[in-house]
Amino acid sequence: MLAYIVRRLLLMIPTLFGIMALNFVIIQIAPGGPVEQVIANLTGQGGGAVERITQSGGDFTAGSNTQPAPGASSGSQATSSYRGAQGLDPQFIKDLEKRFGFDKPLGERFVLMIGNYLTFDFGNSFFRDQSVVDLVIDKMPVSISLGLWTTLLTYLICLPLGIRKAVRDGSRFDIWTSGVIIVGNAIPSFGFAILLLVLFAGGNYYDWFPLRGLTSPGFEHMHWWEQVIDYFWHLTLPLAAMMIGAFATLTLLTKNSFLDQISQQYVTTARAKGLTEGQVLWGHVFRNAMLIVIAGFPGAFVGILFGSAVFIETIFSLDGLGLLGLESALNRDYPVMFATLYVFTLLGLVMGLIGDLTYMLVDPRIDFEARGA
Repeated sequence: MLAYIVRRLLLMIPTLFGIMALNFVIIQIAPGGPVEQVIANLTGQGGGAVERITQSGGDFTAGSNTQPAPGASSGSQATSSYRGAQGLDPQFIKDLEKRFGFDKPLGERFVLMIGNYLTFDFGNSFFRDQSVVDLVIDKMPVSISLGLWTTLLTYLICLPLGIRKAVRDGSRFDIWTSGVIIVGNAIPSFGFAILLLVLFAGGNYYDWFPLRGLTSPGFEHMHWWEQVIDYFWHLTLPLAAMMIGAFATLTLLTKNSFLDQISQQYVTTARAKGLTEGQVLWGHVFRNAMLIVIAGFPGAFVGILFGSAVFIETIFSLDGLGLLGLESALNRDYPVMFATLYVFTLLGLVMGLIGDLTYMLVDPRIDFEARGA
């Protein structure tokens, strides 16, 4: 097992490097970079996404149509490829490029970035007066809450449901629950989230749940039991929206896994020995059927955590990693974009390894090392 772990860890290095390199090139050559974002806001042409750049020695504040942009030159035009740079002093453009690190060649910028990321030095946000690490740590509790509770609730509901469907395969219960699962899987999470807001969060019908945030004002002054109630009160609608499409795969996986084990010869032998259906189901079938389901927990958590987080956090105004990533993409905040990509990719690769190791621990018959994996 140790050799397999070492091989997988070594394989993560070129995989992570390739993902970062490909995305780095695509994002760098895409139009509308941070320099253009600043120029658009300084000249009054932007959408207001970038309001201020914090730098040593002062700030550049976004101007308006009635005020000239800092660095503007009335007698010269900037010979620049940046859109909207006409009328700005070329030296001002060069200062912007230097501030964002664009005065260096593309390859050198990538090498410097990867070198810093190896020590988890992600630098500072372009458009927030805060380090990227502090931003990620600040947003992490929201995303972890959504991902963890969604995964746990999904497993707690889908496992018994899948087992019940397998035991009563072909019955009315199996048929109508399959219909409900298929319909739920066909509903997009963001569409269901909007429906929940309209119905239960102050829309045209009921005002039962809050519109934004994970806690209410004055949360820190509540009793512990009031804090628990308030926390889950805020989580109810987001969790319902994230879980709507998560039932189908896990429920059907559980059902098919049980059906496959029920048809095995050892089940027939156990029944011939006089064991009850409950003893056969829970003493023999359950342990073998749950291998693939339990081992898939790490991957399911990562998939749920990053799958619907952007839409759900945006719709419910939850200040988490998904919303942070969306805002950084819109604002071309490269340090935040690449740092979150690096962390998410690394986490996904590690979770993949943990999933494989879980398979091996749950079922000793599975040996990836012997297969040369």
